[in-house]
Amino acid sequence: MKTLKKIIKFFRNLFRTIGSFIDRFIVTPVTKFAMFIGEKADKGAGKFERWLNKRNTLVFVSLLVSLLIFFYVDNQASTVIDSAAEVLHNQIVDVTYNKEAYIIEGLPETADVTLIGRTVDLYLAKQLSTGKVTADLSNLKEGTHKIELNYESPINSVNYKLDPSSITVNVYPKVSATKSITVDVINKDKLESKLSVQSVTVDKEEVIIKGTEDEKSIHNINKVATVKALVDIGELIDPTAGVNILKDVKLVAYDKYGNVVDVEIVPEKVTATINIESYSGTAKIKIIPKGSVAFGKAISSISSSVNEISIYGDQAVVSKYTESYIPIEVDVTGLSDSKSYTVVVPKPEGIREVSEKTITVKVSLGEEKSMEVDDIRIDAINLGPNLKAGAMGENSSKTTVIVKGTQEVLDNIDSTTIKATVDLSGLGEGEHTVKVNVTGDEVKASYFAKTTTIKVRITKS
Repeated sequence: MKTLKKIIKFFRNLFRTIGSFIDRFIVTPVTKFAMFIGEKADKGAGKFERWLNKRNTLVFVSLLVSLLIFFYVDNQASTVIDSAAEVLHNQIVDVTYNKEAYIIEGLPETADVTLIGRTVDLYLAKQLSTGKVTADLSNLKEGTHKIELNYESPINSVNYKLDPSSITVNVYPKVSATKSITVDVINKDKLESKLSVQSVTVDKEEVIIKGTEDEKSIHNINKVATVKALVDIGELIDPTAGVNILKDVKLVAYDKYGNVVDVEIVPEKVTATINIESYSGTAKIKIIPKGSVAFGKAISSISSSVNEISIYGDQAVVSKYTESYIPIEVDVTGLSDSKSYTVVVPKPEGIREVSEKTITVKVSLGEEKSMEVDDIRIDAINLGPNLKAGAMGENSSKTTVIVKGTQEVLDNIDSTTIKATVDLSGLGEGEHTVKVNVTGDEVKASYFAKTTTIKVRITKS
């Protein structure tokens, strides 16, 4: 109850204060003004004076003045209250300068614009979207300059702030040079597996690069080591065997480290002619067992579901394998009985497709026998340039080889197909002890050198 009384008392005092204010600063001045007019009026002013002296007249006049003052103050308050700000992010900076004569560094691509004004004006400004950030560099010469950015607002009642509002730029004289084009073919794997790129040419051999000669500039043309035409096979629409045309191939400048150099290239793009072939051939397959079978056992035969396959790919690679074979390894470690394997056919580098994805390989075992083959010459391989090697000690240039396999396999071994070698890679002048390695063409047999190591002397040739 006490709180209620305090509230009533507060509002009573408030209204009294407001009434006193209106009486003192509105009613009294208006009355005096009216009396002044009455005194100055002519003879016919009596009626007007009596009308003004009426209580109701003074109340209405005071009310009218009060309303005028109220609307004026309310309008000013609305102006303050309705004021707001909007940020336009990443507005493109439109720069004016002599692009044929100069290179400009330090220019921002975009700037943020903060618009300040009444809400309705900001709404219109955003809807119109005709404002733009500009920088006029047309009168600048070579050197470093600080310039102001400007914003051309479509509505004059809107103020603005820019971020950044000023920038420091470097002006360089533009120079040019001629560079040859090299072709870089990318995304070859996007081609159908049976197709391959045979050749690629472009309609320009040289281009003009433009930039600066200043070492500190990111547009320095002296850093350009090569200009590449990036021919993207993935951009071809329905490529087929034959001639395919790819337009608008992008040109990119690189330095000697493979980094992109930001220079102007004229023309920016070229047209590429791509010759695509479906090159194929037939290659034999060779099954190569890896690991050792169970003790006392040897491989008597190896057979596969197919002996040759069709291969597709680059012409040189296809020709290489059609003249030799494609090796397919089978792990026979610990094998104690005959077994069939399902093996994935590998695709060597440069071969895009093979006719058989998997094949079946059967490995049969028999009883292991052994024999010795004498006087197999030991050859040195991987000897460095300007060096020569010789075996040290008697009988160090030849070895006896122990061959293990089934009797039938051993009976068909040709001694000329057995090779003994020592690997001298990485060895320099001096004496070295090296391991003797033995291989043979018959993959069903195992080969061991009786002389496991020899000494060699390496000297300058």
